[in-house]
Amino acid sequence: MLPIQQTIQFSDYSDLYDLIIPKDNLLRKINDLIDFSFIYKELNDKYCQDNGRMAESPVKMFKYLLLKTIYDLSDVDVVERSRYDMSFKYFLGMTPEDTDLINPSSLCKFRKLRLKDKDLLNLLISETVRLAIEKGVIKSKTIIVDATHTGARSNPWSPVEMLKQRSKQLRKSLYDVDDTVKGSLPQKNEDDDLSHELDYTKRLLDVLDGNKELANVPVVRERLNMLKEVLSDIEDHYITSKDADARLGHKSEDDSFFGYKTHIAISDERIITAATVTSGEKGDGPQLPELVEQSRNNGMEVETVVGDAAYSGKDNIKLSRDENNGFELVARLNPCIANGCRREEDKFDFNKDAGMFVCPAGHMAIRRAVQGKKNQGKNQSMVYFFDVEKCKTCSRREGCYKDGAKSKSYAVQIKSDQHRQQEEFQQTDRFREKARTRYKIEAKNAELKNNLGYCRATSYGLDCMRMQGAITIFVANVKRILKLL
Repeated sequence: MLPIQQTIQFSDYSDLYDLIIPKDNLLRKINDLIDFSFIYKELNDKYCQDNGRMAESPVKMFKYLLLKTIYDLSDVDVVERSRYDMSFKYFLGMTPEDTDLINPSSLCKFRKLRLKDKDLLNLLISETVRLAIEKGVIKSKTIIVDATHTGARSNPWSPVEMLKQRSKQLRKSLYDVDDTVKGSLPQKNEDDDLSHELDYTKRLLDVLDGNKELANVPVVRERLNMLKEVLSDIEDHYITSKDADARLGHKSEDDSFFGYKTHIAISDERIITAATVTSGEKGDGPQLPELVEQSRNNGMEVETVVGDAAYSGKDNIKLSRDENNGFELVARLNPCIANGCRREEDKFDFNKDAGMFVCPAGHMAIRRAVQGKKNQGKNQSMVYFFDVEKCKTCSRREGCYKDGAKSKSYAVQIKSDQHRQQEEFQQTDRFREKARTRYKIEAKNAELKNNLGYCRATSYGLDCMRMQGAITIFVANVKRILKLL
């Protein structure tokens, strides 16, 4: 049950915050910038209003999730740090002397029960874009679009590799504190047998259980808790932990990944104005209409869209020339990109990184060839050939593959009328000038992955991936707004 109104805590020691926490502290600036009451209003219907025990404030729980993302901490460590870190206490609305902490398991329940079925991704982006417009940060009428990939939690790292990585991080922190501890640690497991690695991990934890002084050093304790978290998850899920929603995607013709894609749009000021999360095999181009619509719904005026060749398909070119909702599309034409569909429900997506089409089942073409002659009054076609052995056993072969056929191909026209008009536009100085701004979204993708841990999913399933994306993008946008202000 939630109280009718949020409570304000008073303390005789609150003045300590002004002495200890500088004005330029990141958490202080975030607290001063954002009114988090929108979280309370959004999640109010997730709590019983007149029955049960008094619940923790949803604003406070949401702030814990922000702290986890900003500082890359486990549930246990983010709660423990709020015990002694005054900037954490200030951010969470605690009094300086407050030692009544939440149970770390409450964060897991909050994610699963309170945030379930909420469009958190669009809500948080909308709130930050509204704030950016209100503060005069967003002035441009251009969005830049691209996709970034995130590896699934269960792959390509196997449970053994995850344990080895966390054990390695723990050992490194131990050696930094006391390198004489090497002789007391158990011998590392050198094979890829999960049972052997689990035995080694438990023996390593037993050693630290017997050395409380070393285990309580903050840097060691953080790594120790991360290892325990992974161990607990693997013991519960390592047989059934394969991520059912993740899919195989391609970064190039020879390089693939298993996981998800986040398709994002940013303004010229590098504020993320829209995002969608899909499984890894989805093409970039089909997401453009939703990114444009979301950006406009969030308050952004969109007159120009900048993207790479994946966004120059006929559907997107046609959309850009719509009388009511059109925009200037700055996407370099790739002659191999077309609508790519025979039936509306069976679209073949073009993967611009690999230069190949991907069928609805997620299988990529293995080779391509040009068909037809130049200057013969007809458009040439690019024919893509698929692995027929996969087609024979594909669950979606009906209506796509004819039994007994020795090959499976897919052809697209190299040029259409829409493509010819786009080709004329890309020869102009205006196109070249706007195309130079595309580097900004590459830098934004790098920030999400390298600084905010978005290179790896922290949980399983598309819903959890959307939640992770929502928190990560919210933090990225808030930090960017603060920098611009």
